[in-house]
Amino acid sequence: MFVRTAGERDLVAMRALLVETWHATYDAVYGAAKVNEITDDWHSIVSLRSRLTRPNSEFLVADDGKRIGGMAFAAATDAKVILLNQLYVHPDCQRRGIGQALLDEIEASFPEARTLRVEVEEANGGAIAFYRSTGFLPSGNVADAGDVARPRTLSFEKPLG
Repeated sequence: MFVRTAGERDLVAMRALLVETWHATYDAVYGAAKVNEITDDWHSIVSLRSRLTRPNSEFLVADDGKRIGGMAFAAATDAKVILLNQLYVHPDCQRRGIGQALLDEIEASFPEARTLRVEVEEANGGAIAFYRSTGFLPSGNVADAGDVARPRTLSFEKPLG
């Protein structure tokens, strides 16, 4: 798969990838009904489309010409800190270097940045292992400890440059 900038023509395929990936990852955590609710909101076509033109951001897909196997979205919080909002690889495409390729392109897209930050739900052990293996270090917990309806979210940072 090759990594390229996402476009309008990718929105339906990206939504499908996100829905499938979220169900595979979070049905056991939230339940299928809650995952449907979350993906209908966070991963709607309208929500995805709004990211296509967001200033100081990069929206990428991993594409083999037949399907979208992964996607990533990151945005600058300031000139030195980038927040990786999304990096998802379809379950059938994981462990093939796609996540690393997306991450490499995100890093290259922000040459002035000094820190790449990501938040991961504690229950997503696969994502935590991936980020740790690519140089991210724990930087704290970000979820409200009193919010028992939401799993705890961990923050990781990777120094750049």
